[in-house]
Amino acid sequence: MQVNEFFNTVGSNRNRQVICADGFTMSVQAFAGGYCTPRTNNAEKYEEVEVGYPSQPEELLMEWAEEPDKPTQTVYGYVPVQVVTNVIAKHGGIVDGEIPKGVAPIPANFTVDD
Repeated sequence: MQVNEFFNTVGSNRNRQVICADGFTMSVQAFAGGYCTPRTNNAEKYEEVEVGYPSQPEELLMEWAEEPDKPTQTVYGYVPVQVVTNVIAKHGGIVDGEIPKGVAPIPANFTVDD
């Protein structure tokens, strides 16, 4: 695959980095070339997604780390969307960024019903 073909294939399908309320950031992707299920572009709903390069080590993600000894410099493949949703909630919700369909879009300053 040529470089331009690569960017035409995946470049336009990349989500902006997720920024959480407490400052935690991570990349959350799902596309035909990613470590996700289903492995396709623009799925109606993803069951597993690719997480990359979190701003700090996140224990909830470590099971899926490609390089566990470099937790902020690695990719986490096939992470269940519920785990990603839990990470977002743990860090106070999303302030900015994009997530694939299937991950709950928890906004910053959410409240839990009693």
